[in-house]
Amino acid sequence: MANEKTKGNGQISSKEADAGRTRGRVKFEVYGEEMVEKQVKLSGNSGRVYLPPDWVGSWVKIIRID
Repeated sequence: MANEKTKGNGQISSKEADAGRTRGRVKFEVYGEEMVEKQVKLSGNSGRVYLPPDWVGSWVKIIRID
């Protein structure tokens, strides 16, 4: 990570590296055209979300909210 403290030899301590990996809530600001809110369904060994057919070929961003 760009602004983590390093030891004299240029390496990050494991304690500092672990602190950078903590999971917490973050805020995203996204601009777009439309939004749908759906629950991910099980599909084999992964998850799936069905979107409207007119979105085919569009770029989307998925943000997990819980």
